Amino acid sequence: MKYTKLGNSNLKVSRICMGCMGFGDPKNGMHTWTLPESESIEIITEGLDKGINFYDTAIGYQNGTSEKYVGKALRENATRDEVVLATKFLPRSEEDIKNNITGQKHIHNMIDKSLDNLGMDYIDLYIYHMWDYNTPVFDIIEGLNEVIEEGKVKYIGISNCFAWQLAKANALAEMNDFAKFISIQGHYNLIFREEEREMIPMCKNDNIAITPYSALASGRLSRLSGSESKRLNEDFYAELKYKSSENKDMEIIKRVHEIAENKNVSMTEVSLSWLLEKVTAPVVGATKMHHIDGAVNSVDLKLTSDDIKYLEEPYTAHNLVGVMADNKTTAGDSDKVWQKFRKNQT
Repeated sequence: MKYTKLGNSNLKVSRICMGCMGFGDPKNGMHTWTLPESESIEIITEGLDKGINFYDTAIGYQNGTSEKYVGKALRENATRDEVVLATKFLPRSEEDIKNNITGQKHIHNMIDKSLDNLGMDYIDLYIYHMWDYNTPVFDIIEGLNEVIEEGKVKYIGISNCFAWQLAKANALAEMNDFAKFISIQGHYNLIFREEEREMIPMCKNDNIAITPYSALASGRLSRLSGSESKRLNEDFYAELKYKSSENKDMEIIKRVHEIAENKNVSMTEVSLSWLLEKVTAPVVGATKMHHIDGAVNSVDLKLTSDDIKYLEEPYTAHNLVGVMADNKTTAGDSDKVWQKFRKNQT
């Protein structure tokens, strides 16, 4: 494993971040394909053994059970100061707004619940899961600064936002001597490259770490079309993100397979090797042992400039989907997106 500094922080992270959305009680949340506690801990432990020290979860994953499993695994199998733990908080709910819970108070409530779930005293990277259009950004960054000053959080990151929003938030933070966002977790991979328009150039200019989710497009970049998995069959949100562009994307996926065959490596290794040329540390989900092997091996695979050009050449612009296409996001809205999509499929 190789390691790097996480943007403008003192955190040293593995080039692969283990995404933990696949861990959590399958009977207690949106997804049924997640792993129960014992299997989750087994996967996390294997990741630790392979040198992965960076783990990303969220309070919204399977109603907090992902945080519980991740926290237990890290407490029992790692030294706290040798791992970098990230979790995410949701926007205020409609009930919070109705009850006049301020953005600052909401963040205090969220962090305390996450720390309890994790069984930890602090979080290394606390991530604003999606932009909340119903809460002033000043309230968010002030609340985050408060939990940093209390020692509950070391650094803050943001996910699912536009470049102008990140720039505005960090400018406001600088004006008020608050902590700035040091990382962005956006949707970025070989078949969805819209972050290259504004977000990635801005982050590279400001040394903001890029830790994209959906690194393998929910498995689409790790296998040829026709291969089945429980997640592919049941992850309605991923289906929403990629269904409309699957014909265009297939040419890229075929080229990933071609290069993998020529180099005698997996498609996962090729897809992630391309991404590692662009970002700090991709967030890669793992629900099977071989998922870890493919991610770890990708760090040592070096694509040629011709390989990269060949993989990128067929790309066409994609429409934004999910929370990024919604300009009024609260905690309940992402769930409404999934529910609406499910209804349309029945």
